[in-house]
Amino acid sequence: MSVLTRLNVGLVGAAGRGGSFRTAFETNGARIHAVCDLHEETLDRCMQAMGASEKYTDYEEMLEKSELDAVVIGTPQNLHVPQAVAALKRNLHVLSEVPAGISLEQCRELVQTAAQSRGTYMLAENYIYMKPNILVRELARQGLFGTVYYAEGEYLHDVTDLAEQTRWRRYWQLGIDGVTYPTHSLGPVLQWMPGDRVVRVACEGSGRHRKDPRGELYHQDTAVMLCKTAKGALIKIRTDLVSPRPHAMANYQLQGTAGVYESSRGGPVDRGKIWLEALSEAVQWHDLESLMRIDRLAEQYLPDIWRNPPPEALRAGHGGGDYFEVLDFVNALTGKAPCPLGIHEAMDMTLPGLISQQSIQQEGAWLPVPDSREWVK
Repeated sequence: MSVLTRLNVGLVGAAGRGGSFRTAFETNGARIHAVCDLHEETLDRCMQAMGASEKYTDYEEMLEKSELDAVVIGTPQNLHVPQAVAALKRNLHVLSEVPAGISLEQCRELVQTAAQSRGTYMLAENYIYMKPNILVRELARQGLFGTVYYAEGEYLHDVTDLAEQTRWRRYWQLGIDGVTYPTHSLGPVLQWMPGDRVVRVACEGSGRHRKDPRGELYHQDTAVMLCKTAKGALIKIRTDLVSPRPHAMANYQLQGTAGVYESSRGGPVDRGKIWLEALSEAVQWHDLESLMRIDRLAEQYLPDIWRNPPPEALRAGHGGGDYFEVLDFVNALTGKAPCPLGIHEAMDMTLPGLISQQSIQQEGAWLPVPDSREWVK
Protein backbone atom coordinates (compact mmCIF):
# COMPACT_ATOMS: atom_id res chain seq x y z
CA MET A 1 0.00 0.00 0.00
CA SER A 2 1.43 3.38 -0.98
CA VAL A 3 1.83 6.33 1.34
CA LEU A 4 -0.93 8.20 -0.44
CA THR A 5 -3.57 5.54 0.16
CA ARG A 6 -2.81 5.75 3.87
CA LEU A 7 -3.31 9.52 4.02
CA ASN A 8 -6.50 10.06 6.03
CA VAL A 9 -8.12 13.44 5.51
CA GLY A 10 -10.83 15.09 7.58
CA LEU A 11 -13.00 17.81 6.06
CA VAL A 12 -14.54 20.45 8.30
CA GLY A 13 -17.25 22.47 6.62
CA ALA A 14 -17.79 19.36 4.54
CA ALA A 15 -21.39 20.12 3.58
CA GLY A 16 -20.38 23.47 2.10
CA ARG A 17 -17.13 24.63 0.54
CA GLY A 18 -15.10 21.75 1.99
CA GLY A 19 -16.98 19.20 -0.06
CA SER A 20 -15.52 20.46 -3.33
CA PHE A 21 -12.14 18.97 -2.40
CA ARG A 22 -13.25 15.34 -2.61
CA THR A 23 -12.41 14.59 -6.24
CA ALA A 24 -9.02 16.26 -6.02
CA PHE A 25 -7.97 14.27 -2.95
CA GLU A 26 -9.22 10.93 -4.20
CA THR A 27 -7.61 11.39 -7.61
CA ASN A 28 -4.28 11.99 -5.91
CA GLY A 29 -4.57 8.88 -3.76
CA ALA A 30 -5.72 10.32 -0.45
CA ARG A 31 -8.68 9.04 1.54
CA ILE A 32 -11.59 11.15 2.75
CA HIS A 33 -11.84 9.50 6.13
CA ALA A 34 -14.04 11.87 8.17
CA VAL A 35 -16.46 14.73 7.54
CA CYS A 36 -17.52 17.41 9.99
CA ASP A 37 -20.25 20.01 9.71
CA LEU A 38 -22.70 21.77 12.03
CA HIS A 39 -25.60 20.91 9.71
CA GLU A 40 -26.34 17.46 11.07
CA GLU A 41 -29.27 16.92 8.71
CA THR A 42 -26.91 16.91 5.72
CA LEU A 43 -24.07 14.86 7.19
CA ASP A 44 -25.35 11.39 6.28
CA ARG A 45 -25.74 12.38 2.65
CA CYS A 46 -22.40 14.18 2.71
CA MET A 47 -20.59 11.20 4.26
CA GLN A 48 -22.02 8.84 1.67
CA ALA A 49 -21.23 11.15 -1.24
CA MET A 50 -17.60 11.45 -0.15
CA GLY A 51 -17.06 7.84 0.77
CA ALA A 52 -16.10 8.83 4.31
CA SER A 53 -16.08 6.38 7.20
CA GLU A 54 -16.93 8.82 9.99
CA LYS A 55 -19.05 11.91 10.58
CA TYR A 56 -18.95 14.56 13.30
CA THR A 57 -20.76 17.73 14.25
CA ASP A 58 -18.00 18.71 16.69
CA TYR A 59 -14.58 19.58 15.27
CA GLU A 60 -12.66 18.95 18.48
CA GLU A 61 -14.29 15.55 18.76
CA MET A 62 -13.19 14.71 15.23
CA LEU A 63 -9.61 15.69 16.04
CA GLU A 64 -9.68 13.68 19.26
CA LYS A 65 -11.30 10.49 17.99
CA SER A 66 -10.58 10.16 14.30
CA GLU A 67 -7.32 8.73 12.95
CA LEU A 68 -6.38 11.66 10.73
CA ASP A 69 -3.21 12.77 9.04
CA ALA A 70 -4.57 16.05 7.69
CA VAL A 71 -7.56 18.37 7.86
CA VAL A 72 -9.11 20.65 5.25
CA ILE A 73 -10.68 23.77 6.74
CA GLY A 74 -13.59 25.00 4.62
CA THR A 75 -15.45 26.92 7.32
CA PRO A 76 -16.22 30.65 7.85
CA GLN A 77 -13.08 32.74 7.83
CA ASN A 78 -13.26 33.69 11.50
CA LEU A 79 -12.80 29.97 12.32
CA HIS A 80 -9.77 29.33 10.11
CA VAL A 81 -7.14 30.14 12.72
CA PRO A 82 -8.74 28.47 15.77
CA GLN A 83 -9.33 25.28 13.79
CA ALA A 84 -5.88 25.33 12.15
CA VAL A 85 -4.20 25.89 15.52
CA ALA A 86 -6.12 23.01 17.10
CA ALA A 87 -4.97 20.67 14.32
CA LEU A 88 -1.37 21.86 14.27
CA LYS A 89 -1.09 21.38 18.04
CA ARG A 90 -1.87 17.72 17.35
CA ASN A 91 0.83 17.72 14.63
CA LEU A 92 -1.77 17.29 11.88
CA HIS A 93 -1.30 18.80 8.44
CA VAL A 94 -3.62 21.67 7.49
CA LEU A 95 -5.02 22.94 4.20
CA SER A 96 -6.95 26.10 5.08
CA GLU A 97 -9.37 28.16 3.05
CA VAL A 98 -8.68 31.87 2.59
CA PRO A 99 -7.89 34.28 4.11
CA ALA A 100 -5.55 32.74 6.68
CA GLY A 101 -6.95 34.81 9.58
CA ILE A 102 -9.10 37.77 10.52
CA SER A 103 -6.79 39.65 12.94
CA LEU A 104 -3.11 40.28 13.57
CA GLU A 105 -3.42 38.51 16.92
CA GLN A 106 -4.88 35.43 15.27
CA CYS A 107 -2.22 35.41 12.58
CA ARG A 108 0.63 35.69 15.07
CA GLU A 109 -0.77 32.75 17.04
CA LEU A 110 -1.08 30.70 13.86
CA VAL A 111 2.48 31.44 12.75
CA GLN A 112 3.96 30.58 16.12
CA THR A 113 1.94 27.39 16.40
CA ALA A 114 2.93 26.30 12.89
CA ALA A 115 6.60 26.88 13.76
CA GLN A 116 6.34 24.47 16.70
CA SER A 117 4.25 21.81 14.92
CA ARG A 118 5.37 18.79 12.94
CA GLY A 119 2.34 19.38 10.74
CA THR A 120 2.52 21.27 7.44
CA TYR A 121 0.33 24.34 6.95
CA MET A 122 -0.78 25.31 3.44
CA LEU A 123 -3.14 28.05 2.29
CA ALA A 124 -5.79 26.92 -0.21
CA GLU A 125 -5.46 29.93 -2.52
CA ASN A 126 -6.75 28.45 -5.75
CA TYR A 127 -6.61 31.52 -8.01
CA ILE A 128 -2.84 31.26 -8.34
CA TYR A 129 -3.34 27.87 -10.07
CA MET A 130 -5.52 29.15 -12.92
CA LYS A 131 -3.89 28.49 -16.28
CA PRO A 132 -3.26 32.13 -17.35
CA ASN A 133 -1.89 32.98 -13.90
CA ILE A 134 0.48 30.01 -13.99
CA LEU A 135 1.71 30.99 -17.46
CA VAL A 136 2.33 34.61 -16.45
CA ARG A 137 4.14 33.35 -13.33
CA GLU A 138 6.53 31.28 -15.43
CA LEU A 139 7.10 34.09 -17.95
CA ALA A 140 7.90 36.48 -15.10
CA ARG A 141 10.21 34.01 -13.36
CA GLN A 142 12.18 33.55 -16.57
CA GLY A 143 12.59 37.30 -17.00
CA LEU A 144 10.39 37.90 -20.05
CA PHE A 145 8.69 40.89 -18.39
CA GLY A 146 12.06 42.36 -17.48
CA THR A 147 12.02 44.12 -14.11
CA VAL A 148 8.45 44.00 -12.81
CA TYR A 149 7.45 47.25 -11.13
CA TYR A 150 3.61 47.52 -11.21
CA ALA A 151 0.64 45.18 -10.91
CA GLU A 152 -3.09 45.26 -10.30
CA GLY A 153 -5.52 42.72 -8.92
CA GLU A 154 -9.30 42.99 -8.63
CA TYR A 155 -12.02 40.84 -7.12
CA LEU A 156 -15.46 42.20 -8.08
CA HIS A 157 -18.18 39.82 -6.94
CA ASP A 158 -21.60 40.76 -5.55
CA VAL A 159 -22.05 38.30 -2.66
CA THR A 160 -24.97 40.06 -0.95
CA ASP A 161 -27.40 37.24 -1.78
CA LEU A 162 -24.86 34.66 -0.65
CA ALA A 163 -24.43 36.55 2.61
CA GLU A 164 -28.09 35.90 3.40
CA GLN A 165 -27.49 32.16 3.02
CA THR A 166 -24.15 32.06 4.83
CA ARG A 167 -24.73 34.77 7.43
CA TRP A 168 -21.15 34.93 8.69
CA ARG A 169 -20.28 36.78 5.50
CA ARG A 170 -22.53 39.69 6.49
CA TYR A 171 -19.99 40.79 9.09
CA TRP A 172 -16.64 39.25 8.20
CA GLN A 173 -16.78 40.07 4.48
CA LEU A 174 -19.43 42.80 4.15
CA GLY A 175 -19.35 44.54 7.52
CA ILE A 176 -15.73 45.69 7.92
CA ASP A 177 -14.27 48.57 5.91
CA GLY A 178 -11.13 47.81 3.95
CA VAL A 179 -10.02 44.75 2.00
CA THR A 180 -11.62 41.81 3.79
CA TYR A 181 -10.96 39.22 1.07
CA PRO A 182 -7.51 39.97 -0.37
CA THR A 183 -5.86 36.72 -1.37
CA HIS A 184 -7.59 36.04 -4.71
CA SER A 185 -6.33 39.41 -5.95
CA LEU A 186 -2.97 39.67 -4.20
CA GLY A 187 -1.97 36.01 -4.31
CA PRO A 188 -1.31 35.66 -8.06
CA VAL A 189 0.43 39.06 -8.17
CA LEU A 190 2.89 38.06 -5.46
CA GLN A 191 3.59 34.85 -7.37
CA TRP A 192 4.68 37.06 -10.27
CA MET A 193 7.12 38.90 -7.98
CA PRO A 194 9.19 36.07 -6.49
CA GLY A 195 11.19 36.99 -3.42
CA ASP A 196 9.16 40.16 -2.81
CA ARG A 197 6.53 41.05 -0.22
CA VAL A 198 4.29 43.98 0.67
CA VAL A 199 5.89 46.21 3.32
CA ARG A 200 3.32 49.03 3.60
CA VAL A 201 -0.22 49.76 2.45
CA ALA A 202 -2.72 52.60 2.20
CA CYS A 203 -6.45 52.07 1.71
CA GLU A 204 -9.45 54.24 0.87
CA GLY A 205 -13.11 53.44 0.24
CA SER A 206 -15.87 54.75 -2.04
CA GLY A 207 -18.51 55.24 0.63
CA ARG A 208 -21.62 53.20 1.51
CA HIS A 209 -24.43 53.05 -1.04
CA ARG A 210 -26.18 49.70 -0.61
CA LYS A 211 -28.32 48.28 2.19
CA ASP A 212 -29.04 44.71 3.22
CA PRO A 213 -32.63 43.36 3.39
CA ARG A 214 -32.93 44.71 6.93
CA GLY A 215 -32.11 48.25 5.80
CA GLU A 216 -28.59 48.32 7.25
CA LEU A 217 -25.72 49.67 5.16
CA TYR A 218 -22.99 47.31 4.06
CA HIS A 219 -19.35 48.30 4.34
CA GLN A 220 -17.89 50.75 1.83
CA ASP A 221 -18.71 49.43 -1.63
CA THR A 222 -15.25 49.48 -3.17
CA ALA A 223 -11.98 49.37 -1.26
CA VAL A 224 -8.74 50.23 -3.05
CA MET A 225 -5.48 49.23 -1.39
CA LEU A 226 -2.14 50.54 -2.62
CA CYS A 227 0.85 48.38 -1.71
CA LYS A 228 4.58 49.07 -1.81
CA THR A 229 6.86 46.07 -1.86
CA ALA A 230 10.28 45.52 -0.36
CA LYS A 231 11.80 45.78 -3.87
CA GLY A 232 9.97 49.02 -4.65
CA ALA A 233 7.14 47.73 -6.85
CA LEU A 234 3.67 49.27 -6.65
CA ILE A 235 0.52 47.11 -6.48
CA LYS A 236 -3.11 48.23 -6.61
CA ILE A 237 -5.75 45.89 -5.19
CA ARG A 238 -9.48 46.57 -5.57
CA THR A 239 -12.22 44.52 -3.95
CA ASP A 240 -15.96 45.08 -4.26
CA LEU A 241 -18.34 42.53 -2.78
CA VAL A 242 -21.58 44.54 -2.68
CA SER A 243 -22.02 46.62 -5.85
CA PRO A 244 -24.73 45.32 -8.23
CA ARG A 245 -22.82 44.30 -11.35
CA PRO A 246 -21.85 41.27 -13.47
CA HIS A 247 -19.03 39.20 -12.05
CA ALA A 248 -15.44 40.18 -12.85
CA MET A 249 -13.73 38.19 -10.16
CA ALA A 250 -10.22 37.64 -11.50
CA ASN A 251 -8.79 40.78 -13.09
CA TYR A 252 -5.04 41.32 -13.24
CA GLN A 253 -2.38 43.52 -14.81
CA LEU A 254 1.38 43.18 -14.75
CA GLN A 255 3.86 45.76 -16.04
CA GLY A 256 7.59 45.34 -16.41
CA THR A 257 10.44 46.96 -18.29
CA ALA A 258 10.09 44.45 -21.14
CA GLY A 259 6.45 43.40 -21.18
CA VAL A 260 2.87 43.88 -20.02
CA TYR A 261 -0.11 41.60 -19.37
CA GLU A 262 -3.80 42.41 -18.91
CA SER A 263 -6.29 39.68 -18.14
CA SER A 264 -9.76 39.37 -19.60
CA ARG A 265 -12.39 41.21 -17.56
CA GLY A 266 -15.07 38.73 -18.56
CA GLY A 267 -16.98 40.89 -21.02
CA PRO A 268 -18.49 39.63 -24.29
CA VAL A 269 -15.44 40.43 -26.44
CA ASP A 270 -12.66 40.96 -23.91
CA ARG A 271 -9.77 38.48 -23.89
CA GLY A 272 -6.49 38.26 -22.04
CA LYS A 273 -3.72 40.09 -23.87
CA ILE A 274 0.03 40.34 -23.60
CA TRP A 275 3.05 42.04 -25.11
CA LEU A 276 6.59 40.82 -24.54
CA GLU A 277 9.56 42.55 -26.10
CA ALA A 278 11.38 39.24 -26.53
CA LEU A 279 8.54 37.77 -28.60
CA SER A 280 7.33 40.74 -30.64
CA GLU A 281 9.30 43.51 -32.38
CA ALA A 282 6.16 45.63 -32.74
CA VAL A 283 4.79 47.13 -29.54
CA GLN A 284 1.26 45.78 -29.87
CA TRP A 285 -1.16 43.51 -28.04
CA HIS A 286 -1.31 39.79 -28.72
CA ASP A 287 -4.17 37.53 -27.73
CA LEU A 288 -2.89 35.28 -24.93
CA GLU A 289 -4.86 32.21 -25.99
CA SER A 290 -3.69 32.57 -29.59
CA LEU A 291 -0.08 32.89 -28.50
CA MET A 292 -0.38 29.73 -26.46
CA ARG A 293 -1.62 27.86 -29.52
CA ILE A 294 0.16 29.43 -32.50
CA ASP A 295 3.50 30.40 -30.95
CA ARG A 296 3.52 27.40 -28.60
CA LEU A 297 3.94 29.65 -25.60
CA ALA A 298 2.31 27.00 -23.43
CA GLU A 299 4.67 24.29 -24.64
CA GLN A 300 7.67 26.42 -23.75
CA TYR A 301 6.62 27.87 -20.43
CA LEU A 302 3.65 26.06 -18.87
CA PRO A 303 4.48 23.27 -16.39
CA ASP A 304 3.80 19.82 -17.82
CA ILE A 305 0.88 19.21 -15.44
CA TRP A 306 -0.95 22.14 -17.08
CA ARG A 307 0.07 21.24 -20.64
CA ASN A 308 -1.44 17.80 -20.21
CA PRO A 309 -3.91 18.11 -17.34
CA PRO A 310 -5.86 15.07 -16.18
CA PRO A 311 -9.62 15.13 -16.80
CA GLU A 312 -10.23 15.60 -13.07
CA ALA A 313 -8.33 18.88 -13.16
CA LEU A 314 -10.38 20.19 -16.07
CA ARG A 315 -13.58 19.37 -14.18
CA ALA A 316 -12.40 20.93 -10.91
CA GLY A 317 -13.60 24.29 -9.69
CA HIS A 318 -11.87 27.67 -10.05
CA GLY A 319 -10.31 26.90 -13.41
CA GLY A 320 -8.63 23.75 -12.15
CA GLY A 321 -7.30 25.53 -9.08
CA ASP A 322 -9.07 23.23 -6.62
CA TYR A 323 -7.34 20.21 -8.14
CA PHE A 324 -3.83 21.62 -8.42
CA GLU A 325 -3.73 23.06 -4.91
CA VAL A 326 -4.64 19.66 -3.47
CA LEU A 327 -2.02 18.01 -5.67
CA ASP A 328 0.63 20.38 -4.27
CA PHE A 329 -0.60 19.76 -0.72
CA VAL A 330 -0.39 15.98 -1.08
CA ASN A 331 3.01 16.22 -2.75
CA ALA A 332 4.28 18.34 0.14
CA LEU A 333 3.02 15.85 2.73
CA THR A 334 4.61 12.91 0.95
CA GLY A 335 7.96 14.61 0.44
CA LYS A 336 7.71 14.94 -3.34
CA ALA A 337 7.97 18.73 -3.35
CA PRO A 338 8.21 21.68 -0.93
CA CYS A 339 4.98 23.29 0.21
CA PRO A 340 4.44 26.21 -2.20
CA LEU A 341 2.01 28.20 -0.03
CA GLY A 342 3.28 27.70 3.48
CA ILE A 343 2.65 29.77 6.56
CA HIS A 344 4.71 32.81 5.53
CA GLU A 345 3.32 32.90 1.98
CA ALA A 346 -0.13 32.74 3.58
CA MET A 347 0.73 35.73 5.75
CA ASP A 348 2.16 37.67 2.79
CA MET A 349 -1.24 37.32 1.10
CA THR A 350 -3.36 37.94 4.23
CA LEU A 351 -1.65 40.59 6.37
CA PRO A 352 -1.83 43.47 3.84
CA GLY A 353 -5.63 43.18 3.85
CA LEU A 354 -5.74 43.31 7.65
CA ILE A 355 -3.54 46.41 7.70
CA SER A 356 -5.77 48.00 5.03
CA GLN A 357 -8.62 47.81 7.53
CA GLN A 358 -6.57 49.98 9.88
CA SER A 359 -5.52 52.37 7.11
CA ILE A 360 -9.06 53.08 5.94
CA GLN A 361 -9.98 54.06 9.49
CA GLN A 362 -7.05 56.51 9.47
CA GLU A 363 -8.09 58.32 6.27
CA GLY A 364 -5.84 56.28 4.02
CA ALA A 365 -2.64 56.55 6.04
CA TRP A 366 0.32 54.49 4.87
CA LEU A 367 0.92 51.79 7.48
CA PRO A 368 3.65 49.13 7.76
CA VAL A 369 2.82 45.47 7.15
CA PRO A 370 4.52 43.13 9.62
CA ASP A 371 6.77 40.35 8.34
CA SER A 372 5.58 37.07 9.86
CA ARG A 373 9.12 35.70 9.64
CA GLU A 374 10.03 38.07 12.45
CA TRP A 375 7.43 36.43 14.70
CA VAL A 376 9.35 33.16 14.95
CA LYS A 377 12.95 34.39 15.38
